[in-house]
Amino acid sequence: MALQDSDPTSADTGTVAEPYSGYLLRDVPRADTELTHTDPGSPMGEFMRRYWQPVCLSEELTDLPKAIRILNEDLVAFRDKSGEVGILHRHCSHRGTSLEYGIVSDGGLRCCYHGWLFAPDGTILETPGEPPDSRLKESFRHGAYRAREHLGLVFVYMGPPGEEPEFPVFDTYDEPDDRMVPYSVWHDCNWLQVQENIMDPIHACFLHVNMTNLQLSEDFGGFPELEFHETEGGSGMLFVTARRVGERIWVRTNHALLPNFLQIGPIFPRTNMSTYFARVGNTRWCVPIDNNQCALLGWRHFSDLVDPNGQGRQELCGPNSIDLFGQDGNRTYEERQREPGDWEVLTGQRPIAVHALEHLGVHDRGVTMMRKLLREAVRGESSDAAARAQNGTRGPHINTFTQDAVLCIPTGNSGDDRALLREVGQRVFETVMESARYFGDERRAFVRDRYRSMECDT
Repeated sequence: MALQDSDPTSADTGTVAEPYSGYLLRDVPRADTELTHTDPGSPMGEFMRRYWQPVCLSEELTDLPKAIRILNEDLVAFRDKSGEVGILHRHCSHRGTSLEYGIVSDGGLRCCYHGWLFAPDGTILETPGEPPDSRLKESFRHGAYRAREHLGLVFVYMGPPGEEPEFPVFDTYDEPDDRMVPYSVWHDCNWLQVQENIMDPIHACFLHVNMTNLQLSEDFGGFPELEFHETEGGSGMLFVTARRVGERIWVRTNHALLPNFLQIGPIFPRTNMSTYFARVGNTRWCVPIDNNQCALLGWRHFSDLVDPNGQGRQELCGPNSIDLFGQDGNRTYEERQREPGDWEVLTGQRPIAVHALEHLGVHDRGVTMMRKLLREAVRGESSDAAARAQNGTRGPHINTFTQDAVLCIPTGNSGDDRALLREVGQRVFETVMESARYFGDERRAFVRDRYRSMECDT
């Protein structure tokens, strides 16, 4: 039986069984607007506005302003001459011209049309065409959003004034010898189909390994034992994959937090030797530009632990560029047809994927779970718990659960290696979750000691 989420647009598409039935299947149902649309006032749009969202790289704010679009709103980002970052409504509140043509100035951004000067908080500092005694500039504010920078990314809070959450600082921002390189990648499709892609880990076996050329390590080609878990209070989810690699078992956990935050394990895993708690290869947010476009913004992580053979290339990470094959649209159409990657299969699902036409199988549980959690959150059934997950109220930072473990555990005598994979995967998952009560070096030591004991036990 096909799995179904609670999508109100779902339809019975399994009743047509005759060949050449295109005529009978030509009607396309509407998209699931509750989850996919992020306009102001929409359920998902208002939910996302409660969180800090990255909008561009710090390096993109030079002596010129930058036009940006996020959550269906046209904005402009700039860095004034004192170094303060501002994010304003794009159109001047005097005569409506675009502030992307404004002049970066002391204290703010000056409109090129009549010289009005806007501070980062929306205060009108100057209206030079008005009489000296004019009170016009004190009578209103220009639309502005609170902004901040962190490790080379610019973030914005677009929710109700005064209700912004604490800026989330995650544990993986402080891994030993880790170099975090900011990047962005534009996608010509809705945000949800990009975000939920990572909760479909089976696609790695096919798209990235067995369909055309090798796009990832060949170890991804092994069909894993797979489990999905919700985190506390519906704040997010993670998956656990356990694969056999020779005399070792490779267990990966990837962690998503609502609404659009995700951390992915090492991109180039080291599976030829024991590895204990290798953390993150990619931290990212999938940020809606509008309902038909989105962008991934985040950091690639580089260290001897997550990229032991130096296969990553920091110099390729930047605005609309990442060092991973098939993750952007920066190839010719023929190249993308001959060897499609994630970018092609995601943008190829239509501008907005139509859930009612899908026939989900048993390995699509992660996709179904993510949609369920998002639906509950936008309906207010778990939003408080989800907000707490990114508020950073416990400990020096927010502990996350993405990691790789490669453990020397040979095939058992029972002959049921799949059962052994499930058992080891479950023990790794329990260890990672239990470790959340520790922080920093203490947490790393706890996990590594537990993993070593698992090797000894077998």
